[in-house]
Amino acid sequence: MEITKKKPEKEKTKGTKQIAKDNWETLCFYRNMILGANGLYFCIMTLLGRSYFSFDIGMFAICCMIYIACYQFLSYMGKPKTSSDGQLLDCGVDLNMQQGLAEHIKDMIILTCATQIVSILSNYFWLLLLGAPIRAFYMLWVSVIAPWIFAPPEEEEEISDKKRQKMERKMKRQQR
Repeated sequence: MEITKKKPEKEKTKGTKQIAKDNWETLCFYRNMILGANGLYFCIMTLLGRSYFSFDIGMFAICCMIYIACYQFLSYMGKPKTSSDGQLLDCGVDLNMQQGLAEHIKDMIILTCATQIVSILSNYFWLLLLGAPIRAFYMLWVSVIAPWIFAPPEEEEEISDKKRQKMERKMKRQQR
């Protein structure tokens, strides 16, 4: 029996209308995630009768600022451009593209939502928000700083024997 290998299929590209539709669905999903996390946090904190410390209010405000910044950035990236008669000119950046900047912004929203929800159990869970700057530094280190610092020095071009002898003679003449 002969095993036949399938050819890797070419990845299908999306049209501008499909990208615009997917971007809208992505924005709706993350908007609902943000509203759900804030609503759950607010309702449970109110129902539990937990006294609001300035720390809780401050961390809630920080989460809200993170949400607003991330959501606005995503909506700016994925905003479609239309002509005056309503035709789609540009669909914006594909927010569902792998290895894109939008992926990191969506990860930040997910991290903030998860942190906010588990912080209902204990205030120590707010420390999970430190994962974002740690990850950002790690990505900066791996992709920019470490390759720059630990890059091997450029090797000098190997000079042929003829050229080396010629340069040596030239140097001797200059010394005289």
